[in-house]
Amino acid sequence: MSTVALTEETFVSTIQDNSIVLIDFWAEWCGPCRMFGPVFEKASNAHPDIVFGKVDTEAEQNLAGAMGITSIPTLMAFRDGIGIYAQPGAMQSASLERLIEAIRDLDMDEVRAQIEQEQAASAK
Repeated sequence: MSTVALTEETFVSTIQDNSIVLIDFWAEWCGPCRMFGPVFEKASNAHPDIVFGKVDTEAEQNLAGAMGITSIPTLMAFRDGIGIYAQPGAMQSASLERLIEAIRDLDMDEVRAQIEQEQAASAK
């Protein structure tokens, strides 16, 4: 599967309707973004069960702002609708593959339990 362009209108439904979503926040003028683009595209073809989305931060400034993007490229990962990874900077192919493997290996019941504990603690 190749990458899909995400917009304010499609962002939330894409995250909610798919098990694993990786999102590259980028801009055309950004050199590191242009270097990471082919790495991201190659991974999208190697993992057709994962949605690889791209957000053009110039065209989608409100979305980038809402997601707290202050540096590009920034890669975000969601699993079962939960944000589990966000980090700026271009990645090498091997690093991206390791991240994908780690996302697949996550125990989401454990992640949800941890979120519940954190929410309960902050409510006190």
